[in-house]
Amino acid sequence: MRYLPLTDADRRAMLATVGVPSIETLFADVPEMARLKGLLDLPRAQGEIEVERALGALAAKNLPAGSVPSFLGAGVYRHHVPASVDHLIQRGEFLTSYTPYQPEVSQGTLQMLFEFQTQVALITGMEVANASLYDGATACAEAVMMANRVTRRRKAILAGDLHPHYRETTATYGRFVGFESVLTKPDPRAKQDLAALVDAQTSCVVVQNPGFFGHVRDYSALAEVCHKNGALLVAIVNEPVSLGAVKSPGAMGADIVAGEGQAIGNALNFGGPHLGLFATRERFVRQMPGRVTGETVDAEGRRGWVLTLSTREQHIRREKATSNICTNAELCALAFSIHLALLGEAGFTRLAALNHSAAVRLAERIERIGGVRVLNDTFFNEFTLDLPVPAAPLVERLAERRILAGVPVSRLYPGVTDLENLLLVAASETTTDDDMAALAAALEEVLP
Repeated sequence: MRYLPLTDADRRAMLATVGVPSIETLFADVPEMARLKGLLDLPRAQGEIEVERALGALAAKNLPAGSVPSFLGAGVYRHHVPASVDHLIQRGEFLTSYTPYQPEVSQGTLQMLFEFQTQVALITGMEVANASLYDGATACAEAVMMANRVTRRRKAILAGDLHPHYRETTATYGRFVGFESVLTKPDPRAKQDLAALVDAQTSCVVVQNPGFFGHVRDYSALAEVCHKNGALLVAIVNEPVSLGAVKSPGAMGADIVAGEGQAIGNALNFGGPHLGLFATRERFVRQMPGRVTGETVDAEGRRGWVLTLSTREQHIRREKATSNICTNAELCALAFSIHLALLGEAGFTRLAALNHSAAVRLAERIERIGGVRVLNDTFFNEFTLDLPVPAAPLVERLAERRILAGVPVSRLYPGVTDLENLLLVAASETTTDDDMAALAAALEEVLP
């Protein structure tokens, strides 16, 4: 009974102890429409070798980005991760440790988190950073809630160039926590005048740089408008490699920086796990969600590390918590920190330059194809193509030719007809000239 340890008698005893008549009663708060009716269409039982074969056949249907020319981006990016990163994060002391409640036995973990925070603060141009959150989308929502606490206002303006998943996640938080999310229209040309929307009720304006459609912008002027009106500027970064090349959010005057750290040290892994970055100004540190590792000295004067701030429900009363996120993506943060340390400042800026150079070469090559237009006037390593045909069917056709051509905007904005011809295309240091030639040749063949 290794995998099915509970008998019917066990279940009856547990239900009686809890005081409910049936298992279904435990799910009374889950809407009926969200409940599964019956069993999944799966074999009831198979032997181990049969299961391995079945799962292997399913896995073979995937087209891994590392096995073919890939131009996927839209918030998750493929970069080369040195072999030493995986080797180091698999050391037993990192794999077995969890929340460092006892600092005297968690010094290695705490020191790593302290170094991670320092790195994040440096590359974002901010003064303090936390020990990570779940992912970029939840970090964005947490940034808005923090801005609400700081300003004591309840309205957030979300730019049309902000990743749609971040917009949706923040709006969902708002519905249940109780704040207003102003979702501006999708902005593929980055022409919105966000400053005109700021008023006395605005807690923050949330922008992304580089934007979802790839544009790179300087939001210094918008930061000034926000501050004159008592609001905060929240800057989202979901391609952290860009921080090696573009002006940092802190230098633009951002008050909170949040985003996704996956692109440094963490492979694609078919969608996760991810790593939420979060940094802010020192004066706001007590309103920051998550936890902060700090440096101290012990009774004998030796340097050590502790959880300086941990304002979350797991540690304090719920009504005083700044967040109900009760863990952090520690192993992903470790991979991020190791990779960034291996690069160093010079390596980080060189990596960013390689990414931008690859994207420029790709854009120049594709724009020579008749009927295809690059929408961007600026970009880092990702840009938007305006195609003469809908992008989603085109991507499927190229996938059949073993080319992952990019992400159709319509997949993230379903039903918005004026976006259906737009295709997000990303390049990185892993993109070769042969990959670019393959994409260009395939587009020329399939486009009318």
